[in-house]
Amino acid sequence: MPVLAQNITTSWDKCMVDDVPTLSCLEIVFGNILNMSTAFIILILFIMFVYGAFQYLTSFGNAEKVKKAQGTIRYALIGFILFVSAYLILNIIDILFLGGEGKIFRFNLEQ
Repeated sequence: MPVLAQNITTSWDKCMVDDVPTLSCLEIVFGNILNMSTAFIILILFIMFVYGAFQYLTSFGNAEKVKKAQGTIRYALIGFILFVSAYLILNIIDILFLGGEGKIFRFNLEQ
């Protein structure tokens, strides 16, 4: 079973003909965008959790600050749930309709 979203070709020489990029290079570009956006989302969610926890710890019982901190943590949790849900839904679609080979996370222009 291939590892999803990491099975993307990272070698540029396979998509170039006479040092000229072809449309096959778009597979690599889109794969890199997918990987970078995933890492960026995880980083932002982690920062939101840490910031919300810091706000909560430094609120000193102030109801308004506690409510603001809980809101930050709540939105980070909602974002995390949406992120994981989207990934799981795409995996379910891949398994049900594409044979479970990770094709939904690979951009392949060749048929």
